Amino acid sequence: MRALIAILCLLGLLGSTTASAQTSKDWITGLPREPIPVKAWPGGKKVAVAFVFYVEVWGHGQGPNFRPDMTARNPDVVDEAFRQYAIEWGVPRVGRLFRDQAVPLSIALNAQFPEQNAGIWKQFRALVPKAPIVAHGLNNSTDLLPLSQGLEAQKAYIKRTLDMLQQSTGERPKGWSSPSVYPDAATFTATAAEGLTYSLDGMDSDVLSRLVTPAGPLVLIPYPAPTVDMGQYLSRLKEPVDLERFWIDYVGELAREAAADPARPATVVAIGIHPFVVGTPGGAASFRRVLEALKKQPLVWLTDTNEVMKAAGENR
Repeated sequence: MRALIAILCLLGLLGSTTASAQTSKDWITGLPREPIPVKAWPGGKKVAVAFVFYVEVWGHGQGPNFRPDMTARNPDVVDEAFRQYAIEWGVPRVGRLFRDQAVPLSIALNAQFPEQNAGIWKQFRALVPKAPIVAHGLNNSTDLLPLSQGLEAQKAYIKRTLDMLQQSTGERPKGWSSPSVYPDAATFTATAAEGLTYSLDGMDSDVLSRLVTPAGPLVLIPYPAPTVDMGQYLSRLKEPVDLERFWIDYVGELAREAAADPARPATVVAIGIHPFVVGTPGGAASFRRVLEALKKQPLVWLTDTNEVMKAAGENR
């Protein structure tokens, strides 16, 4: 019997059993989820870090508030200025920072932004011309995913987003990040159905995985909630200097774990950043120190989301 099992193993006939044993059920969607084993990233690096910059449309009276005690005012000058400063001054400042640091960047872009802020978009894009665009819905307030209308409505919304981005930027995105971080289980299937190959809506892992949707495979690039600056800044009242220490520690610990156990799979983290936080002068100063510190980490690969897909052999 043992001899028979050995022969079957040599023939690879037990491979499917092993693979299926590794497949788990996704917590949100209930769909099968497969690991994507990556031993190391290019250059022998063990931790891939992709900073994703969110370039968004909110509209008058919509969006995050710096002073919640003033939201009943009309006009709410303080909070309107907080949001508009981020667009007009924060977006270009972050572009200059990544250009000056020569660090790759990914752009999560609302489809309405290039049309409504054409001059700012042109200025920003010239600073980071190679940054891949991740589709981020139409806007971040009044035109979110139509979750209550079913799969077909979500597919139509995603297609409209992709069509608009292709028209205004000349690039059809390969990745998706749901606006306002508000997908549902059907969103992942709709995303795959519209030809997108990866999503940032998976927030519960340190490694790449593949969601097996009815419309085809969808790679989940980890986007952990604690690493996103907006939640830390507005909900948990953390300042950029707090995030500076947190980001350096977060990535540094992944690198330490990799050095301690080289057999561990390579990890990856997509870190969401916003112009409200890292686009202010103080925020940019803190974030510059983050980039400078991470560039010195021998096991850390600063990259973008599309390059992660290529390195993992998932470039479709």
